[in-house]
Amino acid sequence: MLSLIQILLLILDIVWFIILAHVIMSWLINFQVLNLHQQLVAQIWYGLNRILEPLYGPIRRVLPAMGGLDLAPLIVLVAVYALRIILVNNAVYFY
Repeated sequence: MLSLIQILLLILDIVWFIILAHVIMSWLINFQVLNLHQQLVAQIWYGLNRILEPLYGPIRRVLPAMGGLDLAPLIVLVAVYALRIILVNNAVYFY
């Protein structure tokens, strides 16, 4: 059972870093450091969007319109961190 918890923690860590990469890349695109006309940048950007949209979509439907501010990544990061805390606290019972 401990191995299963460690695998779930690894998956949560991967999701955490993918979300951080997506947020940082969106800032770089908005500040025109990266250009979506470059093929590699566009492929990475659209790939990250396709991976993360199932996580962001339901949250964006619930959140009110905030202008240009998207809080969905922040809420997903908090949820991932909360799941990590729950798994770590419950892993103590399996030792």
